Amino acid sequence: MKNIFSSKDLTAKNAKVSQRAQSLICLRALRFVFACLAVTLASCNEKKTEEPKEEEKSSTEVALTESQYKTVGIETGLVEDRNLNKIIKANGYTTVPPQNSAEVSTLIGGTVKDIFVLEGTYVNKGKVLATIQNLEVIQMQEEYQSATANVEYLQLEYNRQKTLSDENVNPRKTFQEVKAKLAAERARAQAAKNKLEALHVSAKGSSSLVPIVAPINGYVGKINIAKGAFANTGVSLFEVVDNSQMHLDLNVYEKDLGSISIGQVIDFVLTNQSNKSIKGKIFGINKSFSNESKTVAVHAKIDPADAKGLIPGMYVSANINITNATVPALPKDAVVKNADKYFVFVQEEAHAEEKHEHAAGEKEEAHEKEIHFKAVEVMPGTTDLGFTEVKFVDKIELQAKIVTKGAFYLLSAMKGGGEHEH
Repeated sequence: MKNIFSSKDLTAKNAKVSQRAQSLICLRALRFVFACLAVTLASCNEKKTEEPKEEEKSSTEVALTESQYKTVGIETGLVEDRNLNKIIKANGYTTVPPQNSAEVSTLIGGTVKDIFVLEGTYVNKGKVLATIQNLEVIQMQEEYQSATANVEYLQLEYNRQKTLSDENVNPRKTFQEVKAKLAAERARAQAAKNKLEALHVSAKGSSSLVPIVAPINGYVGKINIAKGAFANTGVSLFEVVDNSQMHLDLNVYEKDLGSISIGQVIDFVLTNQSNKSIKGKIFGINKSFSNESKTVAVHAKIDPADAKGLIPGMYVSANINITNATVPALPKDAVVKNADKYFVFVQEEAHAEEKHEHAAGEKEEAHEKEIHFKAVEVMPGTTDLGFTEVKFVDKIELQAKIVTKGAFYLLSAMKGGGEHEH
């Protein structure tokens, strides 16, 4: 019996040992799992802390390989001190002074007989543009001739009555009557003559044709009549414009008026022909607003030599030159806009060549050197002659290489992620 109990005790002890061993194994397994979780969490935290740095880096830096650098055509330069004009931009149109533009009409109605010019023809002052026919003109000529004949007769009678009056042969009253009749006929003859001269019709002869003449030198504009049509008085028949005294009417906003004065030089280009710059000079500033636009008209003369080829009504974009100062500047293409800020790209010093891992059996290949650029915020100022004034938000080195060509490409690359992948 003792042996039997001993065997049972031994079996129970072995069972207890087996349970302890399993418990130790489970405990060690749990410790291992917790250790793995801790390592994983630490790794995640490290990645999370590193991510903002990558984003920050990619938001301000971009890298190109040497082949990309050449393909894009990147060019760099230094900040220069440039003599730039402060300008005020204004829009407007070409026009001519009132005395250089004429609307030709007739003082007497009539049927259009002939038209002697075409639109665009250059004419001198006094050139006959057309003729109209009106029978009343014949009556005016007859009236003038009749009055002139009466004046001749009354002049002789006046001389005779004056002699008789001086010798007290005839009453003084008779002489006074002849004198009054002579004055009246002279007035009637002069009135008839003035009418005919205003119509540019000769007082001699008998003709029903009235010439329509050019009042100024210039080019014929729109023709509003046709042969056989009736030309009414007070209606424009022709337009004649002299372009030799062309000037500009510019619309300037109220906030800029304090900087504008007579004598300032302007540079302007035609809105549809921006390849040629023309100069002018301000000669007048209106003292009232133009309609409801809250702008004031500023008038500028154009040199006659530069006014050739211009016609009234051409829209222009003008720069009014205010001051002249020496400022740090870069070519205008070097400055790019991202959101509401402006940047230039500075080429950074050479970076250490990155190490690249290769799979087993993969041949070692030469990797291209990268060129790094950093976006630097600036505040742009005046733009003139292709250069823009720049003020750096943070100080940079005097000899820093600034990208002057290809900055827009770098901005696009930076927005897309920036760094080059191998």
